[in-house]
Amino acid sequence: MSEVLISAKDLEAMSASDVVIIDTRNPDAYAAGHIPGAVNLHEIFTFLATSTPEGIAELKAKFADSFGKAGLSGKETAVFYEQSMNSGFGQSCRGYYLLGVLGYPKAHVLHGGFDSWTAAELPVTTQVPAPVAAIFPIDPVGDSLLLDAADMLAALDKPEIAILDVRDVDEWIGDSSSPYGKEFCPRKGRIPGARWLEWYRMMKPTGEGPRFKAKDEILAECATVGITPDTPVYLYCFKGARASNTYLALKNAGVKDVRMYFGSWNEWSRDPSLPIESGSPFASAA
Repeated sequence: MSEVLISAKDLEAMSASDVVIIDTRNPDAYAAGHIPGAVNLHEIFTFLATSTPEGIAELKAKFADSFGKAGLSGKETAVFYEQSMNSGFGQSCRGYYLLGVLGYPKAHVLHGGFDSWTAAELPVTTQVPAPVAAIFPIDPVGDSLLLDAADMLAALDKPEIAILDVRDVDEWIGDSSSPYGKEFCPRKGRIPGARWLEWYRMMKPTGEGPRFKAKDEILAECATVGITPDTPVYLYCFKGARASNTYLALKNAGVKDVRMYFGSWNEWSRDPSLPIESGSPFASAA
């Protein structure tokens, strides 16, 4: 099974002994009903990372511990899910990206999330599993996927790199600093020179709920901001969740070099030495 995105029927067919299912929703949603055997790891969504050496070390240690306790030893395949593809701000994809950073190659995302599972009338439980803890294997092969603030600052002088902002429109135009309130961060705006593709544009509505667009459709969206499969792309959002949704979409569509500034706007905006563009990005076109 080479596809990252898998269906509910694909997941149902996987051997329980070979898969670790990870529910990224909040604990209340998990307690109300989840896929049998699923472990709840909402911290995949809530953890705020910094890109200092200490921050990256903390990120790796924390999630190596969490994924190990969930039962990932290197032999199992991880499958992440959220409620639906547009309700969790990309949190299941954030899990997929984090495993990539840790160098764990066996990972999938349930396309359509928990809603797709229930729509297929597959079993739901409230029983909480007791996974056998494992030693999680960190492989530095994933280090290149994770950018720090210095990498982003250096990219400002490299027009061949596309800095891609995928936040919601109110954040892009500088009306709000975050999804958690307009004044959550000390500064509003965007990284200078960034291009903008709102993360929702990677998906489209279907009769079964939001789904990722096809490869050619995603590449067409990328073309609107001058990104081709050969363009190096540096992604950011607020904390690396929505950008993880776009990361998965671009990788699936064949964009060869996609990396992420995981600290994103939550970190960048808090350092007054880092430059920003503020105000409407369209003012100069008037």
